[in-house]
Amino acid sequence: MQIDSHHGGRVSLCFAQNRAGNTINLRFLNILIAIVLVVILTGCGKKETRPVDEEKKLRVVAAIFPAWDWTRNVLGNNPAEVNLSLLVDNGVDLHSFQPSVDDILTISNADLFIYVGGESDQWVTDALKQAKNPDIRILKMLDTIGDAAKTEETVEGMQSEEEEGDALDEHVWLSLRSASMITDAIAGELSALDPENAKFYSENAAAYKEKLSALDAQYQQTVTHAEKKTLLFGDRFPFRYLVDDYGLSYYAAFSGCSAETEASFETISFLAQKCNELALPVVLKIDGSDGKIAETIVKNTDAKDQTILTLDSMQSVTAKNIEDGTDYLSVMEKNLDVLKQALGEE
Repeated sequence: MQIDSHHGGRVSLCFAQNRAGNTINLRFLNILIAIVLVVILTGCGKKETRPVDEEKKLRVVAAIFPAWDWTRNVLGNNPAEVNLSLLVDNGVDLHSFQPSVDDILTISNADLFIYVGGESDQWVTDALKQAKNPDIRILKMLDTIGDAAKTEETVEGMQSEEEEGDALDEHVWLSLRSASMITDAIAGELSALDPENAKFYSENAAAYKEKLSALDAQYQQTVTHAEKKTLLFGDRFPFRYLVDDYGLSYYAAFSGCSAETEASFETISFLAQKCNELALPVVLKIDGSDGKIAETIVKNTDAKDQTILTLDSMQSVTAKNIEDGTDYLSVMEKNLDVLKQALGEE
């Protein structure tokens, strides 16, 4: 007689007979069968679990690319084998992102969730209600920078929307100084989750902040020696944190979170006139824009020869971009090159 276990193992039970044809002692046989059945049933009922090492991994989820990259730098070579995930990695703008079921599941299992915390993140409240981890830690970037958080503003000539309020400007990541503060906060959260590696995280954060500070100094030097002190955008304007850091002024077609896509005749005329008045060499647009408004502005200037350049707001970064080497510092370095042209650095 043979019994096959659930997992394919084979246990053989031989019913031996003595020469007189009597079967083996039934009591012994019953005991043996009982033992075999326990082994089989235990194997069948065993739950599938992740490897122990996988269970120990911390799960960190960053909603947007800059926060993901700052966290990656704080983690360094990942001593605690932290599982770091980026939520918005398909080029979808923060303002129109809607989480999928998989996204909600990823957040619900997180040990740490990092997000901006502005009006575009209203979906987060419902997502966190479904969190499976009762001890999930939350890092809200706008809260982290405290009084440095700014409200959306409408400057002269900007096409305003019908409904205006005192909503916070969400684009905090475009300030190198805010990036430094948030990097510190990330290191603090990771240290709380993984105290054994707290010193490692602190050292990594300090090293990364030195790079942020060095680039910040380059921005300041560029502005200090620039011929112009004004930027003009034929587009939305998500760079208020950046221009405020260095005392620059600006004009733009729309605010940073505007849903408008068509500029009025009055807006185009005003911005073209400002180009003439200030003799600006560059009209700017942001990543993901088709540049049509910027082109129309240039066509309506006296010189009609302004260069159209892109200042990257990092709102359309994809997984492919990251795979190709894009990181926060590289984008901000390219933005500095654009700024030098736009301001006519001496």
